[in-house]
Amino acid sequence: MLVAVTATLCAWGVGALLAPGIFHDHLDMVGLSQDSAEAAHMEEAFQSSMMVSWAVALAVSLVLSLIISGYIARRLLRSLSPVTESVREIAGGNYGSRVARPGIGREFDDLVTSFNELARRLDAAETTRTRMLADLAHEMRTPLATIDSHLEAVEDGVRRLDANTLTILRTATGRLGRLARDIGAVSRAEEHLTRLSLTQTDTHSVITGAVDALRPEYEAKGVELATDIDRRVPVSVDRDRIGQVLGNLLQNALRHTPPGGTVTVTGRHGEGLAQISVTDTGEGIEPQHLDHLFDRFYRVDTARDRRHGGSGIGLTISRALTEAHGGRLRASSDGPGRGARFVLELPVDRTVAPARRGT
Repeated sequence: MLVAVTATLCAWGVGALLAPGIFHDHLDMVGLSQDSAEAAHMEEAFQSSMMVSWAVALAVSLVLSLIISGYIARRLLRSLSPVTESVREIAGGNYGSRVARPGIGREFDDLVTSFNELARRLDAAETTRTRMLADLAHEMRTPLATIDSHLEAVEDGVRRLDANTLTILRTATGRLGRLARDIGAVSRAEEHLTRLSLTQTDTHSVITGAVDALRPEYEAKGVELATDIDRRVPVSVDRDRIGQVLGNLLQNALRHTPPGGTVTVTGRHGEGLAQISVTDTGEGIEPQHLDHLFDRFYRVDTARDRRHGGSGIGLTISRALTEAHGGRLRASSDGPGRGARFVLELPVDRTVAPARRGT
């Protein structure tokens, strides 16, 4: 209303200042004296029509402004009310609340998109925190029980505080320390807090670096480590983080491949993705375990993996780092005793053309 009244008054003021002069000029052009009765009557009619027309214009503009502003206000309130309600829900701990796009402009759509992303990250952080606490409590139970039982046995005189007992206690405390480090690493990786320093490279360089780093361990165990790279597929990755992913996959394959076995690392280019696979001839994986391999602290065989020193967290970190690069990590196996295959897929850097074998 304020805008409509101000605009109307401004228009009326401009007309009041300019219209009489223009009107008198037209009277002179038609040969009528400004002092004549006809000119006075015409001027009175002109002023009267001006007042009536501007009054009608003001009334119409006020009504239209009320209708339009009321419609816009209702749309804004109808669009912002879900946001307000969702904010209340999130403040109350319901991080799963989301808001649909209102469709009343790009700015409001961007606001809702940013809000939903904030809610999603809060939900992910809360889920990670809850799962982390539950998993950490579960994993800490065994070493704490070991420490408690041995200390109680020493206090009761059942065991002596000899070198063997100290070794057991130190092993348990070492496991607790490793759990603390691992849980911090996987938390940062899953919440994408790990900073990525992307550089242009290719799959040949990435595979070669990871294989060369672990070849001495393979030779010490008597497991053959082979590579099969058909071309240099360009990728833009954090070399250290992707090297960590491949290192985890290669160490996992080494743990579960007996001496005399073979682990093959292949590099392929297909369907817009760079594919790096790690295939072993080891123990294999039963089908019911495949969907849980990347869950935090999950072990196919708990006793076996603890003997091998695995904490059940390396594959979780590998998947989180892969997804942070916009890629995917998946596993497959034909069953126990028939080996396993892990495939790392990364987006191809399309700013560089893939090179053929030998280039």
